[in-house]
Amino acid sequence: MRNCPILRRRLHSSANLSSPLVTAQIPYARLPRSPTLARPYSTRTQPREASSFWSVTFALLAITGGAWLHDIYSKYKQQLPAPSRIPPQEPFLGIIDTLKTMPVEPAPGTVGTLTPEQEAKLQEFWLLTLKVFGVKLDGFEAEANGNGNNQAAPATPSTEKKSPTKRRWGLWGRGTDDEDDKSVSSANGITSGLASINITDGDDKYGQSKEFQQALEQLEPEHIRTAYWNMVKQDNPDSLLLRFLRARKWDTKKALIMMISTMRWRLQDVHVDDDIMAHGDAVALEDSKSSDPGKKKKGEQFLYQMRMGKSFLHGVDRFGRPICVVRTRLHKAGDQDADTLERFTVYTIETARLLLAPPVETATIIFDMTDFSLANMDYTPVKFMIKCFEANYPESLGAVLIHKAPWIFSSIWSVIKGWLDPVVAAKIHFTKNRQDLEAFIPPSQIMKELDGDEDWKYEYVEVKDGENKLMEDTETRDKLLAERQTLAKEIQDITIEWIRASFKKETEAASAAKEKRNALIEELRQQYWRLDPYIRARSLYDRLNIVQGGGKIEFYPDASKTEDAKTA
Repeated sequence: MRNCPILRRRLHSSANLSSPLVTAQIPYARLPRSPTLARPYSTRTQPREASSFWSVTFALLAITGGAWLHDIYSKYKQQLPAPSRIPPQEPFLGIIDTLKTMPVEPAPGTVGTLTPEQEAKLQEFWLLTLKVFGVKLDGFEAEANGNGNNQAAPATPSTEKKSPTKRRWGLWGRGTDDEDDKSVSSANGITSGLASINITDGDDKYGQSKEFQQALEQLEPEHIRTAYWNMVKQDNPDSLLLRFLRARKWDTKKALIMMISTMRWRLQDVHVDDDIMAHGDAVALEDSKSSDPGKKKKGEQFLYQMRMGKSFLHGVDRFGRPICVVRTRLHKAGDQDADTLERFTVYTIETARLLLAPPVETATIIFDMTDFSLANMDYTPVKFMIKCFEANYPESLGAVLIHKAPWIFSSIWSVIKGWLDPVVAAKIHFTKNRQDLEAFIPPSQIMKELDGDEDWKYEYVEVKDGENKLMEDTETRDKLLAERQTLAKEIQDITIEWIRASFKKETEAASAAKEKRNALIEELRQQYWRLDPYIRARSLYDRLNIVQGGGKIEFYPDASKTEDAKTA
């Protein structure tokens, strides 16, 4: 009976249930094979193979992402700021008078550090700008054309060696008689008009040549002039022009196109001064209570960004640059419309400008990537932010710290990096821990949320009743605006005198004009703070006593004052 195949199979089955040792003695080849378990709609015939495929895929992604992070952080170590250039922190910890100069080494190409050649470029840019403003320069141009062939502004030694040819300096700038400018086309002389200025070498990433032409066609010169002086605010007007000059590598015509395009953007696209800054979060609060669904939605969405603290301004880095923290984990694309987020972005940038204490001209942004996931990724606001800093707020970024980026960010970064101007990309650093952040920010000024020592957390302070009462006093506002326009005109006039004296090599006259001009510029800067409460809605940073009026700011106000603001 034991030779019966059927009985033998049964005995093996019973042995398998009672004794595993018996099963172990049976050759594997004689065991029955399981049928293939194919899954419906699967491209894999074996579940185990599919599982292995995804395991390998994720493993490769993790390895690749890890390798990317290692490479990024290795490069970052070589980009740390030089310790010798880091100023002492004490001046930034108390009340700062932004109308005075901070003990910080100014950057090259800024006010107070210009070479003779750079100053000549600034003067050339002023002439072009004043022409756009509608200022009559016929007499100056005729004078320049009559004497310009034998005189010129100082040239750098390298320029003198390269080209012994004669130089001219007319309204359209300084150059050699045989110069063939292939990057920017324009006709010579005042009668040719500004419309002939155009970028022809393809160096026009954001189509600003077209926007420049639109500005000249659609806007009155006086409107452009007013937009410029409105953008100056408490800044030095030379500093604003120099931002555009540095961004366009001292090409005055490209800088003009960029700057006038920015004025058009401010006036027609985003309405910076007459809407965003004039209304602030106070009007957003009013709109959130509106019976108009569209208004209500926009108001609620703007306040939602403020209340959650998706991004906020807090403190300074080692170089006195205001810090903006962006908590990427709080962003979801569907939580707000694109235009609301763009409004919030411009509002934050413009508010940060109030916190610049000369010679500091840039800010630092920390993108906190803690708990970042693909659900937080949204390319639209990233593109808008890049355009803002590259096209409309040039030379405003000091450093960008991407903190604790997860490995999934590697593919995202490869896309974003392709959008960046190389100059902007060079300012981006990847940090992974407190030690990395300390290279840019003192540990006592790194908030605990970022593993630092500062016991501070973001809290939004609601709009206070009557905080914008001065904005209702239109009579005083108009008087101050007229006063500012008079000052602006005086600066324009003395600028022409300064350029004329420099052109004629009248050293004493040029020095006298420059001294008078500097005094008028300081008066204009002080005058802005008298005007400010009549044209700008109070912000969170006014309520927190960070912006204190009269040009005074305090990055780390006394805790008791902050608590008073919250409970008032």
